[in-house]
Amino acid sequence: MKLIKRDYYLNKLLAVKNIPDIKVITGVRRSGKSKLMDAFIDLISGDDRANIVRIKLNLKKFENLLDADKLYDYIEKQYVESKTNYLFIDEIQLCEGFERIINSIYEEEIYDIYLTGSNAFLLSSDLATLFGGRVYEINLYPFSFDEYLMYYPSDDIDEAFDSYVKKGGMAGAYLYKTEEDARKYVNGIYRTTITKDIVKKFKIENEDLLIMIGNYLMDNVGNQTSIRNVASKLTSGTYKTNDKTVGAYMNYFCRSFLFYPIQRYDIKGKRYLESDKKYYLSDLSFRFSEIGTKNADYGHLYENIVAIELLRRGYEVYVGKLYEKEVDFVAIKEGEKIYIQVSDDITREDTFKREISSLLSIKDAYPKMLIARTKHEESQHEGIRIIDIAQWLCNSRN
Repeated sequence: MKLIKRDYYLNKLLAVKNIPDIKVITGVRRSGKSKLMDAFIDLISGDDRANIVRIKLNLKKFENLLDADKLYDYIEKQYVESKTNYLFIDEIQLCEGFERIINSIYEEEIYDIYLTGSNAFLLSSDLATLFGGRVYEINLYPFSFDEYLMYYPSDDIDEAFDSYVKKGGMAGAYLYKTEEDARKYVNGIYRTTITKDIVKKFKIENEDLLIMIGNYLMDNVGNQTSIRNVASKLTSGTYKTNDKTVGAYMNYFCRSFLFYPIQRYDIKGKRYLESDKKYYLSDLSFRFSEIGTKNADYGHLYENIVAIELLRRGYEVYVGKLYEKEVDFVAIKEGEKIYIQVSDDITREDTFKREISSLLSIKDAYPKMLIARTKHEESQHEGIRIIDIAQWLCNSRN
């Protein structure tokens, strides 16, 4: 498999090297957490002063270390006093009682610690509890469009973008020669890995209901999602459920990084709204592998791509509300805001006016941008940048 150097994440790891926090790489299953760890090890292994201890608990050769005390004894024996010691452990959750061992090593200040784990067992919201808040989390996303172009170089950015929308950023799928086999691979991650992890972790009895809720969210990206409405629709069909169960199952998917919930923000009142979040998929390939191309609203699918890209670039992301209008995203980083509207085809005058009107209604001086499938160079309209989505994705400075 062709390896892509993921410099953005490697630089984040380099920035916290030797800082006394437990570094944990999180992200949806098969997004490349172990590969990133390997690449980081390659970067620092040239230093003669570095002693690198690498443990992959999912491998047979490390099976004896699934006992917490044996894991501790092994790590202690690998320590070299005259060197800077680095500890890298994959699938840490496989060792029962791992938090006790990691916390002890942390307190002894003998290793710079890096971990990955199965997301249903080492969840983002659990990290502070497990490690007493001494955690630096690096959230890894599937391949961006820019990374996709490194894997599939192309002189035709528009054709490449159309392909990326369907193929997505799960790099393991790129090994398959047919679209059908690639989708089977991605679907296997969803059906037999992510959902099975959740079922095992939370002792869920009705796996079909869990998958049905996941499918509903996939089909509803770009729309506000009411837990009550989801429960009502499912109950009126095959399944009997309630708000509490639906809310819990949706939360499990988010905690496993399959979906990212985006809160609403009242632009005029400058306050956050709790009701009816939007849920965006970590990668659109999950949607196409599970429910196909039916009801594919490409405006909403492009919105999903932009949401994940903004998160990847380190923005806080919210859905904007201004009176009765909606702005797709309010993106905030280092105190600066950007208002963003996302669309598919804006060649029709009525569509363009509808999309631009929400941005024109905002009276503050923060930048405003309409990202659409224009296939043209960037332009402006009354101070609002209008930029093609493929070009925007390729330039992180946009």
